[in-house]
Amino acid sequence: MMTNFIQNSKNWISAFRLRTLFLAVAGVTLGTGLALQEGRFSAITLGLALALAVSIQILSNLANDLGDYLKGTDITGKRQGPTRAVQSGKISPGQMKTAIGITIVIVLAIGLTLVLNASENFTQSSVFILLGIGLLCILSALFYTIGRYAYGYVGWGDFFAFLFFGPVAVIGTYFLHTGLFDFRPVLPSVGLGFISTMILNVNNMRDIENDKASGKTTFASKLGLRNAKIYHTLLTFGMFTCFLQYSFIFAPSPWYRYIYTAVFIFQFYILTQIHKKKDRDLDPYLKLTSMAGFLLAVFFSISINI
Repeated sequence: MMTNFIQNSKNWISAFRLRTLFLAVAGVTLGTGLALQEGRFSAITLGLALALAVSIQILSNLANDLGDYLKGTDITGKRQGPTRAVQSGKISPGQMKTAIGITIVIVLAIGLTLVLNASENFTQSSVFILLGIGLLCILSALFYTIGRYAYGYVGWGDFFAFLFFGPVAVIGTYFLHTGLFDFRPVLPSVGLGFISTMILNVNNMRDIENDKASGKTTFASKLGLRNAKIYHTLLTFGMFTCFLQYSFIFAPSPWYRYIYTAVFIFQFYILTQIHKKKDRDLDPYLKLTSMAGFLLAVFFSISINI
């Protein structure tokens, strides 16, 4: 019995796809760092926001696993990434649906607690806007691959990855800490949005042939591998520009506030390697790009506050 429990636990941990959680944490880290520069910080807000970001990312991963299975994307024989939980038979579609339902309840509970905890600093309209954005986050997590009109299957994945992991995550966290809605978090949020789009682009470049075989349309499959790599380069340098421009405007001196740019070297290295790879060989750069985004969020937040 203990052996079965351990194996089932491993199956669920695999389905959670822990390597994708770096970026979810990065958005909250970055928004908190920007708020801290304004002299605003709440440990409770940080803890709840982290829990919410991680639970929404896990919800998205579970829904993605189920949605791709139901649409036949994982059973073409051309998939280059790791075997998915439902695809492998280790978790049944019914079990996955139950897990998705439980995760939605957890997300709702954390989200409501987070908003109510900070609501005394907000107007009533702001509270409703935050709740509405939270609902949109849940719907976005679900309908990336689930449903007849799943947006991940018609080329809109990049836009929504940019929006929810960039501006929504960063500006939302900043607002929860400060109660302010201003320009300060915009450039870093766009920069992190570019990183989230880069992660999805690596995933979609890896799976171009499989996606074509299953009828899934992604931005990378529209562009083709060569142009998708050019697109990736533009995203990378756009991200560099956003963070540097923030520093020039809001934290121009002293020099050590630019220490975070050391992470750019790692990100540039990843870019050069991506240009040399294709298919399954691109898979390791999903985790590396996600980790680079997290490191940038951490070191940027430290740099602007020293």
